[in-house]
Amino acid sequence: MLRNLLALRQIPQRTINAAPVRQFKNKVPEKQKLFQEDDSIPVHLKGGVGSALLYRATMLFTVVGTVYALYQLGMASFPKKQN
Repeated sequence: MLRNLLALRQIPQRTINAAPVRQFKNKVPEKQKLFQEDDSIPVHLKGGVGSALLYRATMLFTVVGTVYALYQLGMASFPKKQN
């Protein structure tokens, strides 16, 4: 049992590693060139298809949420009569 406790104590010590496991290529300069081009595309759509889908989904949720909030406000303004 003592051996198990000592093994548990060593697990956190082994998982912390100061050296990075792998190096990633820096993509910032490529993205800067893409977003700084003057090609008459709005900056929120320059990311490609994913950005366009995210933009449209956000606009859809915003419009639907606004309509639903106005509907609920209208329903709250005219309470049902109690018999």
